[in-house]
Amino acid sequence: MDAKPFDKKKLPSRHVTEGPTRAPHRSYYYAMGLTEEQIHQPFVGVASCWNEAAPCNISLMRQAQSAKKGVDEAGGTPREFCTITVTDGIAMGHQGMKSSLVSREVIADSIELTMRGHCYDALIGIAGCDKSLPGIMMSMLRLNVPAVFMYGGSILPGKFRGKDVTVVDVFEGVGMHSAGRMSDEDLHELECVACPSAGSCGGQFTANTMACVSEAIGLALPGSAGAPAPMESRDAFALESGHAVMRLVAENIRPRDIVTLKSFENAATIVAATGGSTNAALHLPAMANEIGLKFDLFDVAEIFKKTPYIADLKPGGKFVAKDVYDIGGVPQILKTLLDGGYLHGDCLTVTGRSLAENLEDVTFNTNQKVIYPASNPITPTGGVVGLKGSLAPEGAIVKVAGMTNLKFRGPARCFDCEEDAFEAVSKRSYSEGDVIVIRYEGPKGGPGMREMLSTTAALYGQGAGDKVALITDGRFSGATRGFCIGHVGPEAAVGGAIGLIEDGDIIAIDADNGTLDLEVDVAELERRRSNWKAPDNPYKSGVLRKFANEVGPARDGAVTHEGGHAEVICYADI
Repeated sequence: MDAKPFDKKKLPSRHVTEGPTRAPHRSYYYAMGLTEEQIHQPFVGVASCWNEAAPCNISLMRQAQSAKKGVDEAGGTPREFCTITVTDGIAMGHQGMKSSLVSREVIADSIELTMRGHCYDALIGIAGCDKSLPGIMMSMLRLNVPAVFMYGGSILPGKFRGKDVTVVDVFEGVGMHSAGRMSDEDLHELECVACPSAGSCGGQFTANTMACVSEAIGLALPGSAGAPAPMESRDAFALESGHAVMRLVAENIRPRDIVTLKSFENAATIVAATGGSTNAALHLPAMANEIGLKFDLFDVAEIFKKTPYIADLKPGGKFVAKDVYDIGGVPQILKTLLDGGYLHGDCLTVTGRSLAENLEDVTFNTNQKVIYPASNPITPTGGVVGLKGSLAPEGAIVKVAGMTNLKFRGPARCFDCEEDAFEAVSKRSYSEGDVIVIRYEGPKGGPGMREMLSTTAALYGQGAGDKVALITDGRFSGATRGFCIGHVGPEAAVGGAIGLIEDGDIIAIDADNGTLDLEVDVAELERRRSNWKAPDNPYKSGVLRKFANEVGPARDGAVTHEGGHAEVICYADI
C-alpha cells in the first residue's frame, strides 16, 4: 500500500512531536529507535489485552505485530501497549468474579489515559476475553480518534467422546459429578480436552457475542470476527486493520461518525438473532453512554422483541464459532438480516463504506445448518428477552435461545450471596419448582455484579436446568442456559424489591409477555421495606469500593461516569 503524507497540524500528536519546544519529547522517540520521518508521522496506538491469564488473550500480541506492520505500510507510526483483562472462566465461582465487570472500566480508562498521556492520533484495539471487547470499544467512542477494533478470535472446539465441547461442558460436568452422573476419571478427561487452543470461549457467549457486535456496529472490518485465534488469516485481518485506520485518519472518519443510534439498533439485532449473551444488554448501554446516547436495557429489549432468532449456536444450540467461520462468518448473519429488513444498511463502517455496501458481494450460504435465513428462523423472536414487573421495575434480562417453556411460577428460595446458593445446589438442597434468588450481587451490592455460571451450570449438570428458575441482581455468563434471569433492578443493595423477598413468596416469570412479578401485596412489601436495612459491605477500600461508590444501575450499563452528554472537550479535538 502506498504511504501518504499526513499534515499533523490538527492531530493530537503535534503536542509531542512538533516545534522546538518538543525537542525533549522527540529525544525519547529517538531513544526507542524511531527515525525523524517516523516521529513526524501520525502516531497510532495499538492496544491489546495480551497476557498469560487465559487462552483468550495469549495470541493477541502476535496479531498486534501484524496490525503495526499495516500501520507502518500506510504511513503511520505504531505505538504498541497492553492493558489488563480479567478472564471470566478463571474468575468464575469465587470472589475473583467481583473483578470482572470492574475490569471493563479499567480497560477503557487505561486506554484513555495512555492515549491522552502520549497524544496518539488513532487507535487499533485487539481484544480477547469478555469485558475487553466492550472496554476497548468504549475507549474508542470516548476518545473519538479514528479507530479500528479487532477481535482476537475464538478457541477451537474440544472433542470429547466424538462430540464438540467447550468450557461450559466442564462447568456442567461439575454438576453432573456432584449428582453422581460423571466419574472422577471422566471429569478429568473432559477438562483436559475442552480447551485445545488459544482463543476465547467458542460458543455464542459474551466474547463471540460482542465480536459480532463489533462488525454489526461498524467498528471492525467485515469478516474479521470470524477466524479462530490460531489461524494465520487473523494476521491478514490485523494487517488490513492497520491499513484501514490510516485511511480513517486521512479521511477524518471517527467512531462517532460510525456509531449512531441506528448502528446500536443493528448491534442489538445481531445479539438477539444469534441468541447472544445477556451481558450485551449491559455493554451496549455502556457504549452508548460514552457518546451521550440514551440506549438502555429497555431500548435494547425493544429490538430483541422484533428480531428473529436464526443462529443454532451453543449454549442453546448445536454449533460453535468456528462453524460460523466455516460457512462464511458474521457477514452471513448480517446478510440475511439485511435482506429481511432487520438492519439499517445505510450505517457507515470503518471501511468508509456503508454496511449494505460491505455486504453487496455476499451471497447467503444455503448449504449449511448453522445460520437459518431470516425468512425461516428458528423462532420468530429473538434469543434474548427483556423483562419488567413488580420485581424488576428497572428491568431484567433472560436468554431464551433453545428453551421451550417460557413461563415459570414458583416459591422463592433466597440466598444473599452466590457462595451460599452454590453450596445449596451442590448438596441438592432445593426442590423442583423453586425459584432460586441470589441477591446483593448487583453492581453496588457485590460489588462488581458477578456472573453465576458455576451455579447455573451445576443445576444443568444435575438435570435440573428446566426444573428450577434462578433470578439475581448480578449477571449470568453468556454461557448460561436454562431459566436464568439477571440484571434485576433496582438491585437489593439500594432497596430493590429483590431484597424484600422472603422464602416461599411466589415469583411469576413470563418471557412470552416480558414480565417478572413478585406476588406479594403492596402493603406487605411496604411493611418489609420499613424494616429493611442494607447489609454491611465488607469492601471498604481499593478498586471494588471505588467501583461501588461510582457505579450506576444495570439498566444504564453499570457505568461509572457521566459519559458523552456531560462532555465539554473531547480528546480527539485537542
